[in-house]
Amino acid sequence: MTLTIDWLAFIEVFVAALLAAVVVVGSYSLGLRLLVRAGRVPVVAPAEFTDAIAVITEKESKRAAKAAAKSARKSPLTAQQRQVAAVGAYVCFVLCGLAVLGGLMLIILTR
Repeated sequence: MTLTIDWLAFIEVFVAALLAAVVVVGSYSLGLRLLVRAGRVPVVAPAEFTDAIAVITEKESKRAAKAAAKSARKSPLTAQQRQVAAVGAYVCFVLCGLAVLGGLMLIILTR
């Protein structure tokens, strides 16, 4: 019994995984960047977990919200530019979601 490796299939899977990772991470990070440029900085409320190592305090959450509001006021973009940036951010998030769903469909449908 000999063990053979299909190197072409290995390279195909490697390239597909690498491209998928670049598309998902790249589109999500670009979407966050555009969202911040649009003046809509995402501030996440602190979560209370019983076994959390570090929990954001309410004071830190208020400070982050204040910094986000200050950042939105200091934006050098016009209202139309901020709107275009927000639409671009949502398009990036949709692209990220479609890439994840496409990967899941490949896994489910090729079984």
